[in-house]
Amino acid sequence: MSHPPIIEVDNLTARFGDNTIFQNVTFRVHRGEILVILGGSGCGKSTLLKHLIGLYQPAAGRVILNGIDMRTDDADELRQLKMGIGVLFQSGALFGSMTLAENLALPLQEYTDLTPEEIEDIVNMKLALVNLAGYGNHLPEEISGGMKKRAGLARAMVLDPSVLFFDEPSAGLDPISAAELDILIKSINAGLGTTMVVVTHELESIFSIAHRVIMLDKSAKGMIAEGDPRELRDHSPDPRVTDFFNRRPGLGRQAKGNGDG
Repeated sequence: MSHPPIIEVDNLTARFGDNTIFQNVTFRVHRGEILVILGGSGCGKSTLLKHLIGLYQPAAGRVILNGIDMRTDDADELRQLKMGIGVLFQSGALFGSMTLAENLALPLQEYTDLTPEEIEDIVNMKLALVNLAGYGNHLPEEISGGMKKRAGLARAMVLDPSVLFFDEPSAGLDPISAAELDILIKSINAGLGTTMVVVTHELESIFSIAHRVIMLDKSAKGMIAEGDPRELRDHSPDPRVTDFFNRRPGLGRQAKGNGDG
């Protein structure tokens, strides 16, 4: 982690109208690491992710990815940013009317000058990487939920991004499929060195994949912890942190509601 960070977040504030979701959030993501963003319901995890990928603009502060400020208006820089990130959304976000192969081919057709043959080779390679070789002609409705997540991951990787973002990757999966996805995430990180930022509240996944975590808290409207999840679980002085990691109701328990995840 002696190399320059691939993502720099400085004093980031998210606000919708008069409602401040979080404020003064600062952290770094280092090349090749898996950073997990966690916290209770409504703490702003998904809102933070959307700021990191440029879907939301900060009320204050900044996000720098690969040395480029996410607020840039430069068309070439924006194109470079988009090609440098891949996103696996909760649902997989596959186009239902397109086959898996067509879903994967779309970003390559949009952002590269590759020939159809070259695109087909890359699509087949990415499907094989997520254990979906031979499923290119299937529609999303013809495969299981776990396979849809893996297909979504293949599409997120098709442009060889330097950073992969995951929004609740285990959501809706049975325990076996969730564990298989965790193994795949770790395998891709170890094999390709891809930096990963994962939003999740699933403790098993957190302890399985995270190199480091940051924890948001709804009442604090910001970060309350950063570090190794096992160290935080066992030694954090903040009861909100230890309660979360040890599944204890109490000070660390978030109020229930329909707020942002």
